[in-house]
Amino acid sequence: MSKTYTVAILGATGAVGHELLELLESRHFPLAELKLLASPRSAGQTLAFKGENIAVEAVDENSFNNVDILLASAGGSTSQAWAHKAVDAGAVVIDNSSAFRMNPDVPLVVPEVNPDAVAKHKGIIANPNCTTILMAVAIYPLHQVKKIQRIVAATYQSASGAGAKAMAEVQAQASAILMGEKPPTDIFPYPLAFNLFPHNTPLNDMGYCEEEMKMVNETRKIFAAPDIRVTATCVRVPVLRAHSEAINLEFAEPFSAHEAREILNKAPGVKLVEDWQANYFPMPVDATGCDEVLVGRIREDISHPCGLELWLCGDQIRKGAALNAVQIAELLVEKNIVKPAPAIASR
Repeated sequence: MSKTYTVAILGATGAVGHELLELLESRHFPLAELKLLASPRSAGQTLAFKGENIAVEAVDENSFNNVDILLASAGGSTSQAWAHKAVDAGAVVIDNSSAFRMNPDVPLVVPEVNPDAVAKHKGIIANPNCTTILMAVAIYPLHQVKKIQRIVAATYQSASGAGAKAMAEVQAQASAILMGEKPPTDIFPYPLAFNLFPHNTPLNDMGYCEEEMKMVNETRKIFAAPDIRVTATCVRVPVLRAHSEAINLEFAEPFSAHEAREILNKAPGVKLVEDWQANYFPMPVDATGCDEVLVGRIREDISHPCGLELWLCGDQIRKGAALNAVQIAELLVEKNIVKPAPAIASR
């Protein structure tokens, strides 16, 4: 009889929570029991799973009893409040917030890049930032062939990165603007519909925002390359779902576009999208709902003999968050480093 596991989702009513539910079902994760947890204001809601309606429970001190894996996607402060309690109760926490990513005792994992890191966990495994995940999947296969010395990234981040309410706000903004009315700005500081602005996370003394520094520091940790040079400019754009990134890579020696294309065409988690005659390359509308990171417009950098350019799009909610977390859970099962629960029906 196959082992089954009790899984809890903290933040089940959010955009990533809904995606986690769909992925656990579609990928046939070996569940014994599924618990849906959220804040008290969401308690009592029901969410569909495998043809049943499961009630959402308010998270409390007893929520993690007999839980094997906690998929946490409810923000950093919530993770800080509950993650260690879940670990103390015997669960492995896969956390989607920034709370533990740079903790040296917490593995930061992208399964296509550093799957062996999950075995080093001490109860918590961190899911990287969405932009970091998408970039890592696309460029690590190249890094394995010829070490990357420098990364220059420009991101074009959709409303989905700020959650379901942000997506709804952009839709409301577009409607208001088209009606000649003032657009609401409850989630974003400025109108995003028909507009764009640099990512609105806090700035450091060097003028880099928090989102940009996440890409710098997390990439170094995931690649186990503390000396790799990384710089980023993160921009919020009026797209509902799926992020895009323009990436410039510098190597110690020339890297032909042809070789890079052949490598990425075989890389796990990557889908090559290039039609040069039609000028058709990855777009957010194509990446939405897609498991793979779409990569294309691969070309040699005419300004540097060892430079390479590429463009990517990836679904921030899916691979940039929920799918990466579920893949980490699958690694725990595959490596048999989760305590199995007795098989009982999902609730």
